[in-house]
Amino acid sequence: MECPHPPGFHVEVRERYTAAVAEVTRLVRAVPEDGWTTPTPCRGWDIHTLVNHLAAQHLWVCQAVAGYTPETIGHRFDGDVLGRNPVGVWVLAADTAVRALYQPGAPDLQVHLPYGVRDVGGYARELTAETVVHSWDLARALGESGRMPPGAAQYALAEFQGYRHLAGSGMFDPPLGTAPGADAQEQLLALTGRDPNWSYDALP
Repeated sequence: MECPHPPGFHVEVRERYTAAVAEVTRLVRAVPEDGWTTPTPCRGWDIHTLVNHLAAQHLWVCQAVAGYTPETIGHRFDGDVLGRNPVGVWVLAADTAVRALYQPGAPDLQVHLPYGVRDVGGYARELTAETVVHSWDLARALGESGRMPPGAAQYALAEFQGYRHLAGSGMFDPPLGTAPGADAQEQLLALTGRDPNWSYDALP
């Protein structure tokens, strides 16, 4: 089957995706032993819940690329997948997802997702955008600035701007307004319902 994407698409997605995953890994390794219950910008989620979501999502990737469907995967990754080793589980999930997405021939495969069928290349771009946003959540929860790497915010923004029903998808909170002249990161955070000035220290 002919690849539906322009030349260079898969190379760029791979670079962006592996960079986003590496940033989450850096942040997960920085979570202090008593920091897993720290709130994050994801409403109602602490760091453990956020990392659990990311780990489950990336474990799911491996199954989808292997040809499993939502029906056959079932509830395998529901609940707490982190157990007593959250850092180790995340690293395993991330590494296996990267290998699954970029094994020979994988980028042009079709995968069955809860919302329909999509080629692996497009799915990887979606994962990249969501991982970029959640890396900001994690960075802010840990007290870091959350400034995204050059190009990462613009890349994720371009992906999510193409989602006509992002606000009603349940992926993120409703969009917020932006000030005139907002940069790509500010636009991305607003589009995904995030206050760019969120701070754990400012919580009531």
